[in-house]
Amino acid sequence: MSQRDEKLAHYRDFVAQHNITLDDALLVKVTIGLGPSIYNKNAELIACSQVDELTTVRENFLKKKLALTLSDKELDKAIKEVCQEIGSSVKTKFRAVFYTLLVKKFDKADIYA
Repeated sequence: MSQRDEKLAHYRDFVAQHNITLDDALLVKVTIGLGPSIYNKNAELIACSQVDELTTVRENFLKKKLALTLSDKELDKAIKEVCQEIGSSVKTKFRAVFYTLLVKKFDKADIYA
């Protein structure tokens, strides 16, 4: 099993454990799109309590990667909704899962086609 396959298995377990509904094929594509960052413990995780982290998600992922033009307020609201969907008590939020949920929320799966 490759390292990426191990990471994907870990993400799938996380999704199942937290009763998160998402498309597995999309999770695979988003994970591949994240490249080597999934192997860096700090880059692999998202901290919903850190404003700088959430700003990075908004600016680099939602605006640049997904090309969303909504207001910062609307984008921040969506990010907070995903934080809540995963669960505020869950301290370890994996970027691949988080981004997959955002792609789903904004119906942007075609970017990963």
